[in-house]
Amino acid sequence: MSEPRILVTNDDGIESPGFRALYEALEEVGDPVAVAPYSNQSAVGRARSFEAAVREYELGYAVEGTPVDCVIAGLEALVPDADLVVAGCNKGANLGAYVMGRSGTVSAAVEAAFFDVPAIAVSQYVPSTPDEEFENINPPAEAYRDACDAAAYLTEHALESGVFETADYLNVNAPAVEDVDGHPEMIVTAPSRLYAMTASFDGESIRLQDQVWQQMQSGEIPDDPGTDRRTIVDGDISVSPLTAPHTVERHPRLDDLADTYDG
Repeated sequence: MSEPRILVTNDDGIESPGFRALYEALEEVGDPVAVAPYSNQSAVGRARSFEAAVREYELGYAVEGTPVDCVIAGLEALVPDADLVVAGCNKGANLGAYVMGRSGTVSAAVEAAFFDVPAIAVSQYVPSTPDEEFENINPPAEAYRDACDAAAYLTEHALESGVFETADYLNVNAPAVEDVDGHPEMIVTAPSRLYAMTASFDGESIRLQDQVWQQMQSGEIPDDPGTDRRTIVDGDISVSPLTAPHTVERHPRLDDLADTYDG
């Protein structure tokens, strides 16, 4: 196979260091074209627009819309010959089953699946501390090296390997740079089912907090080996082969309920 044509998108915005690092890594193994949000669109999930302005950009196109907008615009109009969609590199990990629908990065990969185009979502775990807000942490491009190397490797080899005959997309996460001694291993994982969202009410407003991140930083997370979060805490690269929602299974008890419905 000749070098793949790669639609590259993200949710942190086209000017983010992680996006540039990923684009440059993909240049070594294929023909990347940027179709990425003009501004930060983190955690917008699969939100879409009805119309979005497009600007020509040094690396391709900047879209004033969401990651899903970018994939639809890219595969339908701007880069219709793309062989692969790669989304990232996200500042912050996208780990756990409950995160999949929230992440703009992962949602871009999911959207590609509905076009029957293979995709890879790529994220870099960036720990924070109680003394610093995650939004104020700005890792340099070098901090995304392990995630981008993994994405480039998979881009070069996965299309011909048969991986995408059973997986619609791959969710790739790299561990914190300070947790890696040498070159991290690549581990095939499943998304963790652990859910640790909490809410507190002070009489006027609700504060929502994800306790998972504190547990990850302490290394005491209860995830089993083979899950994406445990792999990241252990200092390895997590690759989860996933399919686009939604699965449908017949449930005899639901059949019974439907049969007895009289309107």
